[in-house]
Amino acid sequence: VTKRSCPVLATLLMLLVVHVAAWLPAQQALAQSADKKPNIVFVLMDNLGYGEVGVYGGGILRGAPTPRIDTLAAEGTRLLNFNVEAQCTPSRSAILTGRHAIRSGTHSVPFPGQLDGLTQWEITIAELLSGQGYATAHFGKWHLGSDQSRLPTSQGFDEWFGIPRTTDEALYPSAVGFKESGVEPEHIMEGRRGEKSRSLEVYDLKQRRLIDAEVTRRTVDFMKRSVKAGKPFYTYVCMTQPHIPVLPHPDFEGKTGFGDFPDVLAEMDIRVGQLLDAVDELGVRNDTIFVFTSDNGPDPTFPSQGSSGPWRGYYFTHMEGSSRTPFIIRWPGKIPAGRVSNEIVHEMDTFTTFAKIAGASVPQDRPIDGVDQTDFLLGNKETSNREGLLLFLADRLQAVKWRNWKLHLYDEMHDWFTPPLKLGTPKLFNLILDPKEEFPVTVQNTWAVEPMTKMIGAFELSTRRFPFIAPGTPDPYTP
Repeated sequence: VTKRSCPVLATLLMLLVVHVAAWLPAQQALAQSADKKPNIVFVLMDNLGYGEVGVYGGGILRGAPTPRIDTLAAEGTRLLNFNVEAQCTPSRSAILTGRHAIRSGTHSVPFPGQLDGLTQWEITIAELLSGQGYATAHFGKWHLGSDQSRLPTSQGFDEWFGIPRTTDEALYPSAVGFKESGVEPEHIMEGRRGEKSRSLEVYDLKQRRLIDAEVTRRTVDFMKRSVKAGKPFYTYVCMTQPHIPVLPHPDFEGKTGFGDFPDVLAEMDIRVGQLLDAVDELGVRNDTIFVFTSDNGPDPTFPSQGSSGPWRGYYFTHMEGSSRTPFIIRWPGKIPAGRVSNEIVHEMDTFTTFAKIAGASVPQDRPIDGVDQTDFLLGNKETSNREGLLLFLADRLQAVKWRNWKLHLYDEMHDWFTPPLKLGTPKLFNLILDPKEEFPVTVQNTWAVEPMTKMIGAFELSTRRFPFIAPGTPDPYTP
């Protein structure tokens, strides 16, 4: 190198240093972004049937377009074969624990006055995420325990607002003889971790119309506070609509011109839109997993009956209309947009999947029925990690599903009062050729029963080591 070339070399070295100095922070920022834990907004509707939302065949056919939810589906992945438990309480238990509710003593909707809900031994997704530094909140319907020791703030949530049980009880205060009965009405409640939850207004028909608006407002406020504090957040948003009594917020009454049920669907779409707008306004759209789903199939009671879409049946049955609900999930840049899949997924799988994404380990000291669907949802594979599932109704295994086959162990029920009839010979259905489960094809396809029998056997084997927790089991509980 000559003396004349030294200035040129020095200039080149200087440019290289400047370039590297600029490059390193960018790479560090990318690494930090890759390691950043995503926020999770989990919106759970109450008794929303498969056929209510526009992208699932409802919308204008049900008297209420759902443009915000339809757009959410276009921006994320929509599942056509998302499966849930048959009732409110077991479905919520399965979501939070990743376990079939029959294991946890939460297999049925409890009657008022009894010890209800999850024991403290259960580990919820809120507890796992809290251990990973998440701010956690529950807003809306709980239905997993009325005692102070079993409210959301005793199950991993930093704060909560909502009702401890169900919307049916909003009818009680106006019922003949209720005021004179001395029975305590259900109250809307709120609480924070480490403090006793306190009662607010009586949950009556007036508050029934207003509660989802307040759930939305408080959820937005929680997200704002979490972002300001620099913490990832998990908010479990359990709307109360369209559970009976189906009564819209006063701002939406008469909005569609078709009655209360379509008005409620219109309100639902706006509430979801308000949550989506808040995520955008907070600048965390790309860092947030947004889920929209329902706890079970629709109510069959006119004029509040919902739609099961192409399926038959409703909640409290083992039919597809009970177990399949809408499920839309968006995570921009991570989960494929516009994807539609008919692969089998169960709500319990969200527990295991979100734990994996957040870097938490699922419990190893108990059966976890949820499977990790991370690769499937991220589009790294086309197939689900689940081929089948067991369908329980209360404490009975009533059906088994494997791929496109469905085995009925009990006859279908058309109301809540008919005793369940166990079939002498199970009925097998092909859900592709017979989505309404009307024409059994048992004799010529008994080969399809074999993998279902193995699924039942594996589940029963797990119960020998870990017996079911009985409903009403007090704390402390140890297996």
